[in-house]
Amino acid sequence: MAADRLEILSAAELDRTLHRLASQVLESLADSRQLLVLGIPTRGVALAEVLARRLEQLCGHPVACGSLDPTFHRDDLDRVGTRLAPPTQLPASLDGREVLLVDDVIFTGRTVRAALEALQPWGRPRRVALLAMVDRGHRELPIQPDFCGRVVPTSRQELIALCLQQIDGEEGVFLLKEPG
Repeated sequence: MAADRLEILSAAELDRTLHRLASQVLESLADSRQLLVLGIPTRGVALAEVLARRLEQLCGHPVACGSLDPTFHRDDLDRVGTRLAPPTQLPASLDGREVLLVDDVIFTGRTVRAALEALQPWGRPRRVALLAMVDRGHRELPIQPDFCGRVVPTSRQELIALCLQQIDGEEGVFLLKEPG
């Protein structure tokens, strides 16, 4: 039997949240031309692309966007396993840039820690910030997003799903509850 699905953000609410987050990111920057948006696989990559387009609309110039694969920097591979993630794609040097890591959901913080380690060989950014669409709690490491769309307390048995039009044919954020 499929999991129960509860809507957390509708398509319209997701759109408004993306606009708010993009505005907050731009307000935090001295020079938006130094911004480099990097998505963390898997959903963070698609979210980063959507966010980069929104940022471009707001600031009036292209925003560099790529992806960062932290898979082999994880300390919990034996628990979560490996998956085929898009390889790291950096459209510009990290040196001196304002890097915005983008993930769909922040949970334990281990993926973000791995992403920070994965950044190191690529250069020295001026600053690294984290944007998460949903913070579901249960942190195991002292890592918090700088920009957050929604805080949704969950149990460990629940999941959060970000759906995007380009991948899922629908948009929204949903809480998935296992039947029981």
